[in-house]
Amino acid sequence: QVQLVESGGGLVQAGGSLRLSCAASLRTFSRYAMGWFRQAPGKEREFVAAISWSGGSTDFADSVKGRFTISRENGKNTVYLQMNSLKPEDTAVYYCAALKQIGTFDPDYWGQGTQVTVSS
Repeated sequence: QVQLVESGGGLVQAGGSLRLSCAASLRTFSRYAMGWFRQAPGKEREFVAAISWSGGSTDFADSVKGRFTISRENGKNTVYLQMNSLKPEDTAVYYCAALKQIGTFDPDYWGQGTQVTVSS
C-alpha cells in the first residue's frame, strides 16, 4: 500500500519559517515528480510547488515564488518544502502528492496533509 506521510506543520508567526517533509513508501519514488498542494478553509485545493524526478526542475505557484523552495532525497524517498517569510494567507492544510511528471496537477497519490497556521 502506497503511503505519503507529511510532517513538520505547526503554528508560526508571520515572517517565520517551517520545513515540511513527506516520506513516501513508493518503491518507484525516484520515477515520480513530487508536489505540494494546499487547501485553506473554504477554498479549493491549489498547487504550491513541484519537483521533477531528478530534482533538476522545479515549479512554483506565483504566490510562493521567492519564499518557498522544494527539494528531494531519492535515497530517502523524501521530499521537502522549505517555507520562509510566511504570511497569514499561507495558512492551510498542506498535502504531498506523487505526480507522473512536473507540470501535471492530477496526482497518482496523496498524503493525508499537515496543518500550517501562520499568525499575524
